[in-house]
Amino acid sequence: MPKFAAHARKYGPWIMVALLSLSLQPCVLADASSATLTVNISDTTGAVIPDANVVIHNMATNQQQRATSGKSGNATFSFLKPGHYALTVSKDNFSAISVDNILLNVGDEKQLQLVLKVGSTAQAVTVDGSGSTINTTDGSVSTMIDRKFVENTPLNGRSFQSLILLTPGAVTTSPQRTSTTATGEFSVNGQRTESNYYTVDGVNAPSGISASTSGAGLSGSLAASTALGTTQALVSVDALQEFRVESSTYSAEYGRNPGAQFSMVTRSGTNDWHGTVFDYFRNEVLDANSWFNDNTVPPTRKPRERQNDFGGVLGGPI
Repeated sequence: MPKFAAHARKYGPWIMVALLSLSLQPCVLADASSATLTVNISDTTGAVIPDANVVIHNMATNQQQRATSGKSGNATFSFLKPGHYALTVSKDNFSAISVDNILLNVGDEKQLQLVLKVGSTAQAVTVDGSGSTINTTDGSVSTMIDRKFVENTPLNGRSFQSLILLTPGAVTTSPQRTSTTATGEFSVNGQRTESNYYTVDGVNAPSGISASTSGAGLSGSLAASTALGTTQALVSVDALQEFRVESSTYSAEYGRNPGAQFSMVTRSGTNDWHGTVFDYFRNEVLDANSWFNDNTVPPTRKPRERQNDFGGVLGGPI
């Protein structure tokens, strides 16, 4: 027994350090609410160009990040907020190159291949980067809904919940419910409804489920819903920037739950003032009568319906 105690005192601190390292490992994983861009820089012969200066800035906020391509000729920008970016690459004895209109969405891990030509540093080449980025890091299958699509789509109840069904393999739970404990809203690719995982700006979404409820609701796998059963309790339509649904073959950073991974990003201010005004309006004059009402004798009149949901949003450099 004394010999065992001596070994415990000798190796105990090292064992604790190893266990802490393993427990802290998930904290350094990539943020599901951001995007990553890797820039590969080479010359016209295909040889990599080391120590090139790379500057990327957000076109909406003018925030900049700088990096230097290492010996491999690669520069990586992690944890970028979704949006439009511009990129500039410069190197002594090479003509600078600028790439505009680089669109990065939530969860993107894209690569940009750039070729620098020998020339004066005063010369610059500008290219359109809207179609230059490709994903070569994984084979994940996902569906991304951006802000423009949300704004141009009429949504019943002003909830983006119906847009989730645009994901291939996603169905509502009403005809598939098999037990009282399956309280999720969606089943994706045949997975259990409580196997999905929801995050808002990288933080697991509150479930709104009590601790006595069976299932994995408190881990964020069950989305918080309103009294109407919509996901407005997570993010309102006006506060939503975009969201991505990773439905299969996603990377290990999404490995907390086996179902679909819902990553939502909220809007942020820019250097320009912007705002919207809305009114969700319903009236029985605009609705057709139901088939059952029309087939009664005499036909039943449409019930009275009055619904107005109005408001506005204002954002800027506050």
